[in-house]
Amino acid sequence: MANSTEDPVFKNLSADDIDHTVTEIESCCMNCYKNGITRLLLTKIPFYKETIIASFSCENCGYENNEIQPAGEIEPTGCKITLQIKTSKDLNRRVVKSDRTNVKFVELDFEIPAQSQKGEVTTIEGIINRSVAGLEQDQPLRRIEHPEVAAQIDAFVEKLNSLKSVETPFTIIFEDISGNCRVENLSAPNPDPGCSIAHFIRTKEQNHELGMFTQAELNDETTESKTNILKPIAEDEWPLEELHGEVLQFQTNCSNCHSNCETNMKLTNIPHFKEVVIMSTNCDACGVRTNEVKSGGGIEEKGVRITVKIDGREDMSRDVLKSDTCTIDIPELESEFGASGLGGRFTTIEGILSAIRDQILENSAVFQDSADVESKKKIDKFAETLQDIMSGKRTVTIILDDPAGNSYVQALTDDGSLDERLTIEKYERTFEHNEELGLNDIKTENYA
Repeated sequence: MANSTEDPVFKNLSADDIDHTVTEIESCCMNCYKNGITRLLLTKIPFYKETIIASFSCENCGYENNEIQPAGEIEPTGCKITLQIKTSKDLNRRVVKSDRTNVKFVELDFEIPAQSQKGEVTTIEGIINRSVAGLEQDQPLRRIEHPEVAAQIDAFVEKLNSLKSVETPFTIIFEDISGNCRVENLSAPNPDPGCSIAHFIRTKEQNHELGMFTQAELNDETTESKTNILKPIAEDEWPLEELHGEVLQFQTNCSNCHSNCETNMKLTNIPHFKEVVIMSTNCDACGVRTNEVKSGGGIEEKGVRITVKIDGREDMSRDVLKSDTCTIDIPELESEFGASGLGGRFTTIEGILSAIRDQILENSAVFQDSADVESKKKIDKFAETLQDIMSGKRTVTIILDDPAGNSYVQALTDDGSLDERLTIEKYERTFEHNEELGLNDIKTENYA
């Protein structure tokens, strides 16, 4: 598919934008083995990622098939989503799952292995219906040849169908080593009381399963040579003063549309804190500008919890360094925002609130439709509340909790000492914190 440098490769998915290029390919039908048509659409689902939507139809036998494939970067960690189904409303939760998603119904001890189904956008009820359809597919023949097995499957299908009445609560676990799985939050923008999300570091075998190999593994180097992959910089080769003043540039792809662009990177020192690496990307194709911050000093010995009371425009101008392991909590709004949501960034309090507002509005576009009036009103009300805070009409408290200890909020004093509206608490990390940071020797069984 042709693409000019001025046009994004992946355009946002929008009902108002019909200017999407669909690629049609003649391909073999796996049902009748005659030729059918596969249609491919490269698009970007807001707040989720770049995707390839594929639709196949065969005019000869009428067979149709649809699937969705992530086209963006693989997430740095896998995800495990534990969902409690308590009411019939939970059955309508929309789910974006990749073909790497393993689905487990805990109470039935029933598991849908990864790669046994294609990636799709569906609902909890849709997952149950698809499982029932798969189990019933060969039942007529099975009832003749293996009646006892068929009876057992019929009994299990009845149990699966009974889940849709939600007479008793049940639990579903989605585990995806690619991290490309999302479940709709019915309480958005507030935390979801029926859903918990944990992120984990993939094992070497799981990385290989996703096609991710280190350069040493690709080159099949010996253990001795692997230890010399990262060679130390010679003394005086790159003086620290030159690194602080040097802006490095390298070619990359835009995170929004995947067009070619440049990223600027610079090492800088934040007063009263530490050295950090700031990366900034500007895309000429879609106009997106992003900045990302990485700590220059690694993970600290203790986590840090920073509490700042927002009371006026002065507090809005505080510099904030939020690492990609830092969560944000606003108690007055009963809202918490996960570490991976906003990513790492160097901005201000106002910039953080603005990013949260924009992300909440984008997030609503993933799972909402025009008929979901109640949820839309709730999202819009929350966005208005954030705007009131930024305008100084409301006083709130913002808590930044970073188990890696790499986040920072500027104090309104000349010497960097804490002011009356800023408190910092350091704490010992839990086992779960170390697990998410990759500091423990974790095995895959821990997430089963």
